[in-house]
Amino acid sequence: MSAPPTIGAALGAATTRLEAAGVDEARRDAQVLLGHVLDAGREILIGYPERPLTTDQATAFDDLVARRARREPVAYIVGEREFWSLAFRVTADTLVPRPASATVVAAALDTVADRSAPLTLLDLGTGSGCLLLTLLSELAGARGVGVDISPAALAVACANADRLALSHRARFLCADWGGALTGRFDLIVANPPYVALDEALAPEIVDYEPGIALYGGADPLDAYRALAGDLRRLLAPGGSAALEIGQGQAASVTALMAREGLVETARHADLAGIERCLVLRHDGAFSGPREKTSWNVTAS
Repeated sequence: MSAPPTIGAALGAATTRLEAAGVDEARRDAQVLLGHVLDAGREILIGYPERPLTTDQATAFDDLVARRARREPVAYIVGEREFWSLAFRVTADTLVPRPASATVVAAALDTVADRSAPLTLLDLGTGSGCLLLTLLSELAGARGVGVDISPAALAVACANADRLALSHRARFLCADWGGALTGRFDLIVANPPYVALDEALAPEIVDYEPGIALYGGADPLDAYRALAGDLRRLLAPGGSAALEIGQGQAASVTALMAREGLVETARHADLAGIERCLVLRHDGAFSGPREKTSWNVTAS
């Protein structure tokens, strides 16, 4: 039996294997996976390439590389993904947090004049909770509610609230969008499913991420139609909603929301220059109760 490889040799072989499987940034992914096995940072991997792995470490690393070669996302393999410098647990029941969604966080924060104010937040389709919990980490006086139709996703969001020490300011509700909620929220965020059924996506997405959180249906704007009425009813006077959108959808979503009296106030592009977030406000004509929601939000 041959001796286990060194760190350098293991990384080289893994990189070659992942490149052959069509994985982008194969070297980086190999480093993340080996760092996970060794519980070591990238500086150890780079600084000590001659260090030998144990047999168990080499076997564990080979198993993880095989999963990545089948195009399973690294985040699912290691069980977490960094977002906004916070570590979020992720599973196959939640989308992997993406840089594009950071555009929603930045846009939402731009609407807040006083980050210590006692704001009420709502995250519709919360998934891993990354939008809500990131905003709570930035808004010290805020409290928020995350809603998702998937109990399994909500379990992940609750676990993330606990690990980030934010569970005392976050509540989670299993419901279909905002239909079960009453009251008003100062800031609403959402990353609804907006991908067309025939859109070509990477195997990491198509084969592993939850379709219910990805695909908007025959018409990728269906989720925005379902959200529009809830946003008008639940958004507090003076409040804002920040919605993630797909490429080329800004004008269509703006027009759809305008029919519910929600006026676009800003568009934000991601790092690739793609319009990725719409910010909306009421047009000033309110219907329904004007009181803000209480902290102990429950289904109606």
